[in-house]
Amino acid sequence: MAQLSAPWPHLSVISIIDILLVAFVIYEFLALIKGTRASLMLVGVAGLGLAFYFSRLGNLTALNWLISTLLPYTVFALIVVFAAEIRQALARLGRGLSLSRASGSEAEAYDDIVLAANLFCQNQTGALIVIEREIGLRTYIESGVPLDARLSYDLLATIFRPSAPLHDGAVIIQNDRIAAAACFLPLSMNPVLSTQLGTRHRAGIGVTEETDAIAVIVSEETGSISLAVAGKIERDLSVEQLRDRLGELLRRYVPASTLPTPISISGEDSATSGAESLSRSGDSRLNQGTDG
Repeated sequence: MAQLSAPWPHLSVISIIDILLVAFVIYEFLALIKGTRASLMLVGVAGLGLAFYFSRLGNLTALNWLISTLLPYTVFALIVVFAAEIRQALARLGRGLSLSRASGSEAEAYDDIVLAANLFCQNQTGALIVIEREIGLRTYIESGVPLDARLSYDLLATIFRPSAPLHDGAVIIQNDRIAAAACFLPLSMNPVLSTQLGTRHRAGIGVTEETDAIAVIVSEETGSISLAVAGKIERDLSVEQLRDRLGELLRRYVPASTLPTPISISGEDSATSGAESLSRSGDSRLNQGTDG
């Protein structure tokens, strides 16, 4: 007890800060790989470490030689295996150090995205809209058809019309402009994702694993709206919830929602009536996006 109550001679303020920094780095690393395939790989690496320890402890000469020979190459193997996680960690660090913020025009542009998502939800039209933030999406933009057009509800409704040639693939938005359509995105290989998620949802999640982009996904089968960010997906969102989440992610204050309530009109005029209820200030241009 006397030894425990005695002051620790080697513990200083610098040592405490050092320990806290190491603990923070370990915590951030574990939080980064939680729920991804990297977590299973980390278990395998830990198993190899234990095998190396017990081989040294038990004087297992052959096993010790084998692990000692392969150990110098482990660092390069880990860089290759955890390449995606390393890129994501560096991107997160860069965003934390960056002082830039979303412009007002970029933050306000999502109103058209919300209206278009509501239309797609009503008509059960599949759609994938990716919003660029700090990290550029040039690689994915070059894989699609360049547009460089001003973002608008009408253009989104036209692009994702089932008969349109550009409805397959993703639309990428930069600031308040549509950079490209029919873009190819990397599919998420996360093993914990639901098997009910199709290619469109996995592509939306995949691009948010690689970058800090936001992906708005509308299911073609159910018409449900999903939002993917940072490799996570939020499913079955209402239009009001989508508006609020985009406002939070784009750092913009969202006033009381005035979006229309869900429409349950039967008959041939249901799609047209749904578009009319989305009309803002009596703008009849919304009716043009519902023909077909």
